[in-house]
Amino acid sequence: MNAIERRYDIDWLRVIAIALLLIYHSAIVFQPWGALIGFMQSNESLEWIWIPMSFLNVWRIPLLFFVSGMGVCFAMRKRSWKELLIERSKRILVPLVFGMLAIVPVHVLIWQSYYSQPLSYEWGRGHLWFLANIFIYVLVLLPVFYYLKKSTHKLQDTISKFLSHPLSAILVTVLFVLEVILVKPDSFELYALTTHGFVIGFISFLMGYLFIYSGDRFWDEIKSKRWIYFIIAITLYLIRVFIFDLASPKFIIAVESVSWIYTIFSFGFKYLNRSGKSLSYLSKAAYPVYVLHMIFLYLGATLILPFNINTEMKFAGVTAISLFGSLIVYELLIRRIKWISVLFGVFQTKKYGGAEFITSAEVLSYRA
Repeated sequence: MNAIERRYDIDWLRVIAIALLLIYHSAIVFQPWGALIGFMQSNESLEWIWIPMSFLNVWRIPLLFFVSGMGVCFAMRKRSWKELLIERSKRILVPLVFGMLAIVPVHVLIWQSYYSQPLSYEWGRGHLWFLANIFIYVLVLLPVFYYLKKSTHKLQDTISKFLSHPLSAILVTVLFVLEVILVKPDSFELYALTTHGFVIGFISFLMGYLFIYSGDRFWDEIKSKRWIYFIIAITLYLIRVFIFDLASPKFIIAVESVSWIYTIFSFGFKYLNRSGKSLSYLSKAAYPVYVLHMIFLYLGATLILPFNINTEMKFAGVTAISLFGSLIVYELLIRRIKWISVLFGVFQTKKYGGAEFITSAEVLSYRA
């Protein structure tokens, strides 16, 4: 391997995707069906906001699975399969189990209290279903990743040439389309705890690994076609909004999803591959914030919804409490207390005080 260079664009995309996840979850609070899927629900709806949220919903979760697969590829370069399994167990399995037992039950209790239901301890995957899927993918695909690592440069070159072909995006598109045809999801946007979410996540995770495995040739190719991907994606989105009232046939949504993902990766590769103090902090905070945010989302809803203020202001308030409440806990506790940081998949590489932290969601992002 040649000298390595940090892939800051992947770090930025992960941070942005998690920030959008928080906004998306806040938007659910202001939909007339929020309580049906276990969210707090405002008496006043902001149904208009679902148009931009629907824009996000066809690619935000697949994108995170792609990025997670990329992270495993970067990590695999410097680790044996045993080391990778141990590391991912610490960084994914431990926060998953802790979250199922200590985070999810807390926001369920807040929900029960708000709706005057009997209080009970209920553990489960909740919003952490994403981590469970990733850990399963690592277990299932580890032999494949190990084989690719030990394979000859000829195999890597063959995969790189294939994925760098201008028409290679059709492969990913076909896989997404086949998934919706065979799995027949009720809705493309329903990923959590569904067969559809598991399969689409598996495809995305594997392809994310291969995108990094392919090297610069792939990334240079998609960067050169970024406007083509964007035109396809925005056209399909506008068709979904104005012709199908946000309910395009699922195979068309699958094509739109892939188009947005290629658009985001290609523009990110061109414009976001730069460092900064903000990225350094946020890339480490993103994972703990994701694990924690539902508690503060529900607390924020409990505090803000009773106020007689503009509904848009309520949405902004709930979102702010969800974000900044999670960041404050990260800064004051998770970032500073070792045994707490371990529970959130955060590990110090040296003693705190300008120390570098590593998180399970942090993509060990380097390019050959």
